[in-house]
Amino acid sequence: MPETSRRGLLFGTAAISAGALLTACTSNEKKDEPAANEQPVDDKPGKAVTIGFAGPQADHGWLAAINANARAQAKKYSDVTLDITEGSNDTAAQIGQIDSLINKKVDVLVILPADGKALTQAGLKAMRAGIPVINLDRIFADPQAFRCYVGGDNYGMGVNAGKYIGEKLKDKPNATVIELSGPDSLELTKQRTQGFDDALKNYPNIKKVARQAADFTVESGQAKMAQLLQAQSKFDALWNHDDDQGVGALRAIDQAGRDGFLMVGGAGAKSAMDAIKADNSVLKATVLYPPIMASTAIDLARALGQSKGVSGMAGLEIPAQVTLFSAVVDKDNVDEYLPQGFS
Repeated sequence: MPETSRRGLLFGTAAISAGALLTACTSNEKKDEPAANEQPVDDKPGKAVTIGFAGPQADHGWLAAINANARAQAKKYSDVTLDITEGSNDTAAQIGQIDSLINKKVDVLVILPADGKALTQAGLKAMRAGIPVINLDRIFADPQAFRCYVGGDNYGMGVNAGKYIGEKLKDKPNATVIELSGPDSLELTKQRTQGFDDALKNYPNIKKVARQAADFTVESGQAKMAQLLQAQSKFDALWNHDDDQGVGALRAIDQAGRDGFLMVGGAGAKSAMDAIKADNSVLKATVLYPPIMASTAIDLARALGQSKGVSGMAGLEIPAQVTLFSAVVDKDNVDEYLPQGFS
């Protein structure tokens, strides 16, 4: 497990606090004053930056945690003003909110689009107006619509879920697994499924025998899990893409009185981590999709607004992309990750 993922931020406050990148010179030469963006950003107050934040409606635990992380990170800096919209799942409404932030002439925009493809033009409009965009999580269809992308590793999430289940079942002949995915309309769902399927290819004794797509809600998780249980009288493992819908899945499992298999969740909800720690249900692990990516986005937006780079990187600018690691949390390391669990 990389040290950076344990700290929670790939390029967060902890990583952005080293000394300035100075131009090398000999002992008998006078040091030139470094340009502004030759110095990495740090915690000391600098140029005032107004960051606009536009995301979808926080109708899901993970999305609520995104907003909470963005607000908390912005409050750490006296030089940052965060202008956050109410949030909407309606494309036209979110475009209107972004237009409002553009008209306010914010210094940097952080956008988590309800639909990346549908909101691409909004990102392009901001960039053309001279406002750099940090594209969070759901990626725009055109790379010209953002200056930096910050997100989780959906494919890696599926790979790590598959590896965890594979290692648990590698010595079991003719093992079977089922999958409770997120909405198939989302590209991230396809990536998670592809990663899972690719990982299982390393375990020829394991076969995926069923899959149902839910909607990242408790109700859909319960309904779709009930269907899977009715169709599959026996299986050895279940991978559920999302811990919110996993609450419903566990209800269906309890109502059916089923056990004898292991369940791996996704995202990293506190309720899932509590269940993993208690070790009294089929849920044995969850694969993180860290909402602390919003904190990383705020840090990078601040650096961008102050024309500074990132400590530890040779370039004078922030990176073009930051992808957070999807760690597997089980009973062996759950105490380490519990503080990151979201409600």
